[in-house]
Amino acid sequence: MNHNITSISIPMDADVSAQAEAMFHELGLNLATACNIFIRQSLRQGGIPFPVNLDGPNEETIDAMLEAERIAKDPSVKGYTDFQELFTDLEA
Repeated sequence: MNHNITSISIPMDADVSAQAEAMFHELGLNLATACNIFIRQSLRQGGIPFPVNLDGPNEETIDAMLEAERIAKDPSVKGYTDFQELFTDLEA
């Protein structure tokens, strides 16, 4: 088996690197081995081996946000300028 090895240098935030090294050490790995695992899995799967997406609101949250916006713009919905006024109406 040909073990033609190459080295790469990856710029990384020092704190992130230290945290990753500590975590992988707990798993019995070093950072280089963890990177090799990631790259091999990426090659096996033909892409990044986990979902990569932007964190954003889900459909239910988007619906709630749109409803809140609609309510805020609805002139027939009573608004309150202070909590006391709200509590007075709630007690009625």
